Amino acid sequence: MTEPRQRARLLPVAGIVGPAAFIAAWVVAGTLTAGHSWTDDAISRLAAVGAPDRLLMTAGFVGFGVAVPLYAIALRRHLAGPAWVAAVTTGAATLGVALFPLGTSPTVDGAHNAMAASGYLALAAIPLLAARPLLGAHHRTAAIGSWLVAGLAGACLAASLVGPSHGLYQRAGLTLVDVWLMVSALVIIRVYRCRSASDGQAQRSARS
Repeated sequence: MTEPRQRARLLPVAGIVGPAAFIAAWVVAGTLTAGHSWTDDAISRLAAVGAPDRLLMTAGFVGFGVAVPLYAIALRRHLAGPAWVAAVTTGAATLGVALFPLGTSPTVDGAHNAMAASGYLALAAIPLLAARPLLGAHHRTAAIGSWLVAGLAGACLAASLVGPSHGLYQRAGLTLVDVWLMVSALVIIRVYRCRSASDGQAQRSARS
């Protein structure tokens, strides 16, 4: 296998590593932070100025923000449509969330909230924009599942912006799409493996 193809096979792995690192960060930091409520407190509070596990949660944001755009390259190669653009956008917005931590100043808090809202919108858009191309490729079950994930995640994230228990709704909405990202990355990895096996078999047949 050539080096470019080896690097290409690593790209979808980022779609597993990034979301997993983000989930692990808020679970561990939330567990270690005394008084933090997973129901009422936003994840960003764990990375706010003065938070005891700020570095851990910030690392989770950065890991997601870097990894998901890398995964987007693989998504673009394997799925038609603009879903990959939404993946790049949510990664960039997540880096913005890390760059503008809560508790710095009212201006920085405003920038943080703007980044978070745009990240929510882009994240929920990934499965939504992937659904139609999946349906066009005759993956009906995957398309329906993507529409459901987008709808549920969008509703949860919208509820997190306007209603009570916003921490719970935020975690539910983000996790729904994070799981979608990881599953889609696994599917892409499986495609690469099948192609490699097919290429290997073709090479052996050509030699014989």
